[in-house]
Amino acid sequence: MDVFSIGKGFYKLSKDAPPELSQKQLDRLRAISIWNETRDAKLVCETFGVSRATLYRWLGRFNPRDLNSLKEQSRRPLRRRKPQWSLEVQRAVKELRTEYPRWGKDKLVVLLDRQGHKTSASTVGRILGYLKRTGQYVEPQRRAISVRRKVQRPYGIRKPKDYVPKEPGDLIQVDTLDVRPLPGVSLKQFTARDVISKWDVLEVRTRATAITAKEFVETLERRMPFKVKSLQVDGGSEFYAEFEQECERRKIGLFVLPPKSPKLNGSVERAQRTHTEEFYEVYDCPWNVSELNPELRHWEYVYDCVRPHQALGYKTPLQFLIDNGIVDHTYPSHLSHMY
Repeated sequence: MDVFSIGKGFYKLSKDAPPELSQKQLDRLRAISIWNETRDAKLVCETFGVSRATLYRWLGRFNPRDLNSLKEQSRRPLRRRKPQWSLEVQRAVKELRTEYPRWGKDKLVVLLDRQGHKTSASTVGRILGYLKRTGQYVEPQRRAISVRRKVQRPYGIRKPKDYVPKEPGDLIQVDTLDVRPLPGVSLKQFTARDVISKWDVLEVRTRATAITAKEFVETLERRMPFKVKSLQVDGGSEFYAEFEQECERRKIGLFVLPPKSPKLNGSVERAQRTHTEEFYEVYDCPWNVSELNPELRHWEYVYDCVRPHQALGYKTPLQFLIDNGIVDHTYPSHLSHMY
């Protein structure tokens, strides 16, 4: 086993060390002192976790009479690559980039060649970098061409961070699904998903407007087997105006998602995929609202009362509600007038 001690010189150097030395500089001083005593480069490198090249560089720079030699020195190369382009080419690149600010170096090379300047794309890239570093060229700010008008919502709000749904009806996510099975056929499916019980309510309309969304709120309250306390929607135009007024009239909380955040409505988004894969892609459906809605209501019954759900431990949403005392075991008989 190798045993070493720190020589007296280190303590003297440490006492004389100026207080502004950092911990790294003190470690270098200690490493140099150990090497002077042991001459064991491997031991010093393993102790301080550095390479031999680093240790020898410290030794070469160290001056016992000047502890400032322990400070980090500039790593700038002694010889830097000098620009290989002419001032004329630099001016041409600047002029072209100013005139066509979104054109890259490959396009600029073609334009330079037309002007008689023979150069490469990499050189043009280095010239652009040099112009930006030296402040000779500044990229123009991008301008938005599609600015959404901010609409003040009199009732809808962002869902508070501390709002956590605990019971069925506490939070029901609502979204629309585009149904385009044939050329010229375009329908809108309103989907509501209770995030606790996974109970879904579905209805198809020819259009998704604030009026049809308002009417869906009535359908939603009629078909949900528990009190609807709050809805969560995205910023779609169908969830403004009459829809928002209807939520306020019925005293249903309305939470509105921030822009570009469909993941926050992930439960109903996943439900849309299930209805597409297990209903629309499986059954031959009539593609008109009056005939499609009865079949969709039957599928809704299958989904809520027959289909096992993995998220519920392979129970149906109905069985989940029965087990938790939300509805009694006779509840399915109440569904006959709906399906």
